[in-house]
Amino acid sequence: MRKKMFVEVAANFYTNGVIIPFLIKWKDGTVYEIDRVLEMRKAASLKAGGVGTRYTIRVKGSITYLFYEEPKWFVEAKV
Repeated sequence: MRKKMFVEVAANFYTNGVIIPFLIKWKDGTVYEIDRVLEMRKAASLKAGGVGTRYTIRVKGSITYLFYEEPKWFVEAKV
């Protein structure tokens, strides 16, 4: 089972409506730079619930998902 872990995200918001995240900040203050956004699309988080834009990202060589469920960002955290 997984749950939503809300995180702070720094992102570029473009005039054409595209949002590209580039930093993630955990609750403990740790900041991770997003190496690359590999894909973005409307999708549901099947593990934690919710629907929004799912970003497939690479951080420090690991691929994971970041979700934007307006107005919040979250990742799927293990319980």
